[in-house]
Amino acid sequence: MEEPGPDEPTKRTLRREFLAVRSRLTRDDAQKAAAVLADSAMELPELAGARTVAAYVSVGSEPGTRALLDALHARGARVLLPVLLPDNDLDWAPYEGEGSLARVQHPGKIQLLEPSGTRLGPDAVVAADVVLLPGLAVDERGMRLGRGGGSYDRVLARLGRSGADPALVVLLYDTEVVAHLPQEAHDKPVHAVVTPSGVRRFR
Repeated sequence: MEEPGPDEPTKRTLRREFLAVRSRLTRDDAQKAAAVLADSAMELPELAGARTVAAYVSVGSEPGTRALLDALHARGARVLLPVLLPDNDLDWAPYEGEGSLARVQHPGKIQLLEPSGTRLGPDAVVAADVVLLPGLAVDERGMRLGRGGGSYDRVLARLGRSGADPALVVLLYDTEVVAHLPQEAHDKPVHAVVTPSGVRRFR
């Protein structure tokens, strides 16, 4: 693990700052951004041609994924959504449309919308052509700042062990693409970030 330098903010501090900015977004701004993000993301060749996409359901002021999930589902892609397990690992189940989501309150954690269909097991993610990762920021090297729960570190480790090489894509607001983020030994760069102003690639 790289220790932050004396002037370098820690991941915890950065998470607080990015979340504070998101919390000031109006619902209208968030909904407009979600529609633009879905259009931009669907133009990504990786997503346009993907048979299986591992995604997630955005909550609160996160960049919205619901319009994108519906567009992928309507196109006939198999969309896998996460189910949070007690140890913070992720199981997966297929997205069958808007009515297939259930609101789940995890003890001591935020309320999530999760798929109510058949669970496929944590290893189902290795079949994905594209994995959409939640994040709070990405830097110019493609390094992602997550929320700190470790769930997606496990997903990335599982992909690495299996030899799978899906496209790793993050949806963010424009202000969340920054020059530099602190990096730890296990952090892996993403391949692309989609913001309301367009797509940026890192490989």
